[in-house]
Amino acid sequence: MLKQMPSEESRTRSRTRLAILDAAVVVLGEDQSAPLSQVATVAGVARSTLQRYFADRSALLAALSTYATEKIDDATHRAHVEDGPALEALLRLARELFDLGDIVMLVAPGWENEAEEEESATDVALRSLLGRGRAEGTLDARFTAAWMEQLMWSTLYTAWTHVRDHEASKHDSLAACLLSLSKALGTGGRVGTGGQD
Repeated sequence: MLKQMPSEESRTRSRTRLAILDAAVVVLGEDQSAPLSQVATVAGVARSTLQRYFADRSALLAALSTYATEKIDDATHRAHVEDGPALEALLRLARELFDLGDIVMLVAPGWENEAEEEESATDVALRSLLGRGRAEGTLDARFTAAWMEQLMWSTLYTAWTHVRDHEASKHDSLAACLLSLSKALGTGGRVGTGGQD
């Protein structure tokens, strides 16, 4: 059976929805209490149009959370984390995730409050990557995979806030992020044995 192409109407709806979500990242990223009318203005739609897509602020924030997860999963796919040495793959992933700072910082506090968050494609891929890195010796096996995952996100958060709060360039902040991860988690050719250097 042939797959039907989306109609022009459904493509238009999809573009409008994405425009609203992208505008929300910009507006609410700067001021989470900003009125939704401001989101509509930045998206180039009427307030009534925004309300047809997202009835209220909580519906918009829930959609942003899903949108962030989709963008993170897309970034993970682009990073090809299954290819090459694990440390190099982890740095590729961090490079891809770096560009998502605005949306992740906007929705991440809500993720912490979710009792049972569904495992994403990125969760699965990252766990596999970190396990592979510990086994092959490119990631320091003295750290658990959970520690390394937390450290990656914390280092990204530091880079994002360094840009926001200290007016640092994105280029310099990304370079510092990647160097920090490499030094903190990489073995430098040495395989960790459980002792302190």
